[in-house]
Parts: sequence; structure tokens; C-alpha cells
Amino acid sequence: MSDNTKTIRIKWVRSGIGFSHYQKTIVRSLGLRYLNQIVVRPDTPQMRGVVASVPHLLAIVPEAAPPAWASIPEYTITERPEPKSVPPSRPSEAEASSRAGDETVSTVKEAAEAEVAVPEAPARPKKAAKAAKKPVAKKAKPADAKAAKPKKAAKK
Repeated sequence: MSDNTKTIRIKWVRSGIGFSHYQKTIVRSLGLRYLNQIVVRPDTPQMRGVVASVPHLLAIVPEAAPPAWASIPEYTITERPEPKSVPPSRPSEAEASSRAGDETVSTVKEAAEAEVAVPEAPARPKKAAKAAKKPVAKKAKPADAKAAKPKKAAKK
């Protein structure tokens, strides 16, 4: 609101029920849609006159003070310090090839390839082998299984 034009904040404070259609139209013409809504309009004599025509429905509220936390910066930007030089973790190719007694690895490239090598996955068993493992014969029920069960008593 730092513009050269002044503004006012208009709040709808009372319902238009029981008042004339003309008064309800004034409230709607200011852009108010629901109760306790606040709109910002230019501070002109015409706008003050519209609000004064329905003072029982509208009120002019003072400018809201900014919250205290808004004045504190959220973060500050500082320059990053220069990083300290860190010695390399792997030896260079020249150092790796000049090592005495190391016959298995001659260069860093070969060492990297040796570390990356992935063992092959075991072959999947065939369906026939899986089927052979399953039991084919089912348990046979005794022939007199029905006779072994006691019969329920008849209901009277």
C-alpha cells in the first residue's frame, strides 16, 4: 500500500437479511460476497459515501499491522569459503604402473574394471524339473470314511 493513492479496508459486519434489496445491492456492488470479508477500495469521497449509506452493515477497518516475524529475514546469504585441497583417494595411472611387486593389477583402469565385474546369475530351473519335484499321487481316503463318521441325531 505504498502507492500514492490512499485505500480503505471495508468489512461486511452484518447480514443483509431483513433489510431492503437496495441495501443488499450496495454491499454486493463493493465486491463483498460473504460475511466478515474485507475488501480494499480507493479512499475517495464517493466510496466513503457508499459505505456511509449502509453503516449498519459495513465498517471501515484500520490497516492491518504487519506481523513481527515478517521483519526478520528468513535466511542470509554468505560467500562460501574456498574448499581445502583434498588428496586424491585413488592413485594415478603413472603411480599404479610404477608400483613394484604388483603383478595382478597394472593400471587403474583394469582395477576399476575388476571391481565392476558382476558374477553371472545361476540358470533358472526348467519347468519339467519343477514338475518332477511335486507329488503326483494324492492321499487316498478310506472307503469306509462315511461309515466311520457318526450320524447326527434327527431333529424333532
